[in-house]
Amino acid sequence: MNQDEYERMAALEQSLWWYRALHAIQRQRLAALGLAPGSRVLDAGCGTGGFLQHLQQLLPGPAYSGLEFNAAAAQHARDKTGLMITIGSVNAMPYADGSFDAIVSNDVLGHAGVQQTEALHEFLRCLKPGGHLLLNLPAFAWMRSAHDRHVHNARRYTAGGASTLLVSSGFRVLRAGYWNSLLFPLMLAHRLTVGQSQQSSDVQMIAPWLNRLFLGVVSLEAQLQRLSLGLPFGGSVWLLAQRPAEI
Repeated sequence: MNQDEYERMAALEQSLWWYRALHAIQRQRLAALGLAPGSRVLDAGCGTGGFLQHLQQLLPGPAYSGLEFNAAAAQHARDKTGLMITIGSVNAMPYADGSFDAIVSNDVLGHAGVQQTEALHEFLRCLKPGGHLLLNLPAFAWMRSAHDRHVHNARRYTAGGASTLLVSSGFRVLRAGYWNSLLFPLMLAHRLTVGQSQQSSDVQMIAPWLNRLFLGVVSLEAQLQRLSLGLPFGGSVWLLAQRPAEI
């Protein structure tokens, strides 16, 4: 991404409803794995470190680290967390085979600089047998807008298409679905109208009351999803996959 996008991310990822919702729901999914204390967890494409900071505060126990391509973003992540943040690409990860018990990657696979097949093979290689991959991805190619151009996002996914991609890369898909569904009509209206020509990405602060409202709606949705009441559409695709014990 352009450097100004990273700076906006660094400034807003602790307050903007989108980041707060993403971090909370991905933390809950990671917690559900029941990882043992000291388990090694990588945030692949960790950006400026907001998710790692969130995990340190609310899901202590695993040994977290990050991988980030942009050196300035990686420094932000180090400053926020004090963790080992390695500069490198998900296309060729600088780790030994079977290094991690779990890998989380949020909105990275669709990036223009990422070769998705190579990245998935690297995720598989760097996971221990039986290790888990947790992905968040932007949904639906027809939802492309100026936001995607500003953050250099080249691909959007469906749950079925992403599942097929993971299976072809050697993973066993355990769960796949959508989230940010209740706000999807608003997102759709924005992305297909003024969102086609806006001069910056969607990473910008909104009115505090609206920020609270959006966060409340997504929090309600997260509770419904825990009851298996998810909807078959949404702004994002999420997947939980596993490296088979033997490949």
